[in-house]
Amino acid sequence: MVSLLGPVVQQGGFPLETSVGMLRGNHPARIDEKGRLKVPNGFRSTIESQWGQELFVTSVTGEYVRLYPMAVWVEIERRLAEVPSTHPSKLRFLDRVNFFGQTATLDKQGRIVIPQMLRESAAMAGEVSVLGLQNHLAVWNLKRLQERLFKKEPFTDEDGRLLAEYGI
Repeated sequence: MVSLLGPVVQQGGFPLETSVGMLRGNHPARIDEKGRLKVPNGFRSTIESQWGQELFVTSVTGEYVRLYPMAVWVEIERRLAEVPSTHPSKLRFLDRVNFFGQTATLDKQGRIVIPQMLRESAAMAGEVSVLGLQNHLAVWNLKRLQERLFKKEPFTDEDGRLLAEYGI
């Protein structure tokens, strides 16, 4: 079986994604004075080898930036095409990702420009955290992410119980 994340291996009755194409972890980075992010090398090499240099840079909330390899984004669009065109949630989602979104290509140094509107909304300046979310990246203003993780949305015992239902 193959998924967006690469071949799936069965282990102990549970399908496990192999490390092929998997983006994980946190790599600190900086947004330069021109609004460019140098994608950390660990992520860049995986993205380029698995999906190429083209990305879709967007957000749903404007709180942080999502970087999708174009092949992953095209699959999302394929799935969206199956949802009725008048579905309110689909329309809200598309309004937001298109409002914030632009295509981008990694330059020779592995940089991409974050669109100005999204840069301002997501407070993309200076220190940022680039998080691997399996098949795409999330780029957070460091202070905003720390506030979210430790004050606004801490990981709770209930979160642990719900994930335990999935064997995690």
